[in-house]
Amino acid sequence: MSLLRSDNTSSIFDIHPLREDLYQELHTRPFPMLSSPVKVSHLALLNEGHDVDREYEALAELAKRYSGNPPGEAAACYYQNFGGFEVRWEKHTEFSTYTIIAPANNESNFEKTALEMVPESWLSCLPGKLVVGVHLLLIDEENISTRKEDIKPLFEGQRLIGGYTQDDLATVWTSFRLHSDHFSRVLVHRRNLNPCQSGRLVQRLLEIETYRVMALMALPIAREVSAAVNAMDQELAQINAQISDIQRGEDERQLLKQLTTLAAKVERFHSDTNYRFGATNAYYELVVGRMAYLKLDEVEGVQSIPEFLMRRLTPAIRTCESAHRRLEDLSNRISRAGELLNTRVDLTLKEQNQGLLASMNKRSEIQLRLQKMVEGMSVAAISFALVGLIRIALTAVKDGGWVDINLPLMIGLSVPTVVIVVWTVSRKVRKSLMRTP
Repeated sequence: MSLLRSDNTSSIFDIHPLREDLYQELHTRPFPMLSSPVKVSHLALLNEGHDVDREYEALAELAKRYSGNPPGEAAACYYQNFGGFEVRWEKHTEFSTYTIIAPANNESNFEKTALEMVPESWLSCLPGKLVVGVHLLLIDEENISTRKEDIKPLFEGQRLIGGYTQDDLATVWTSFRLHSDHFSRVLVHRRNLNPCQSGRLVQRLLEIETYRVMALMALPIAREVSAAVNAMDQELAQINAQISDIQRGEDERQLLKQLTTLAAKVERFHSDTNYRFGATNAYYELVVGRMAYLKLDEVEGVQSIPEFLMRRLTPAIRTCESAHRRLEDLSNRISRAGELLNTRVDLTLKEQNQGLLASMNKRSEIQLRLQKMVEGMSVAAISFALVGLIRIALTAVKDGGWVDINLPLMIGLSVPTVVIVVWTVSRKVRKSLMRTP
């Protein structure tokens, strides 16, 4: 008998709370099913994960307007067919995409777009800033001219970039430029694509356009960082040159202050750009992966899409990588300069401490000599006082007639005795104090 039973599996095992979500993850963001001719408008709005509630509200309002189903709570994607058009919404880490798909009927140009199917007032309420806007037209080859001269006017005379799919099922045309409507354009000539293949092709083309633009968002930052790194590099070189010329402790403290300020600047640049550079590499890898999936071949007389992207996009990504590496290298060199300067400061402090200890030893020796001198003078002073007391006592005894003594002789004999006694007692007291912890 099998342990697994479909009717009570949950009662046998302790089910992980994320199990269903993990299984569904591979089935999210499916490609659309497209039967040509269709027109597609694709938007990518940068919101960096903010205003998610406003996105749900906007989608719910659109669904209510056209009697459709609203998005579910905390949904990462939303696909809804409203009869005359389809809306596809996908939530990414820092941007959201809105794709509107509508039948193209007999249209063979970009004068009417799928974006016109949704109210302009609704579009203006979408949160975020537009970074990607694409109008795509998927049309059968027999319904439109395939001559390059006839296609070029559709792109307002811009230089064409094109490619055949590897199996020669379709031809893709674009210019990778913004046109008078501030949108880029893609034209797909369909020959033998079925609806599934058409949907996959369109989805990949839109992803390439989205990810390539998102990858390039780090390029202006990289240029700014490169200029800042050049300035900070020169400042570090000046600091390194001054380290060998340090003469005073004040110079060391001043250089250490400059180096600390420079390190703070680098760390600020690093924290501000680290995410952007990391995201750029991720987006670039996605573009390369999508291009490898499409496997577009060159159209005769027209630069191919992979060649154009790799020739233009790759150097830009390398610039971003170079700026990131230079920032990392500058941070490491500042750390090494800081260690070198700290080592020099430590050596200076050790030299100062050695001089201070030598000075303290000399002062201790002088204090010891002074102490011995004061001790000798103290013995003399105490002895003088005691001899004076003895003289007074002996004088009183003699004048009282108690004992007839030779006063000068007795006083003279008491002097060495008193000195010896006082010196002995003083020595014992000093030894006792020295033994006390």
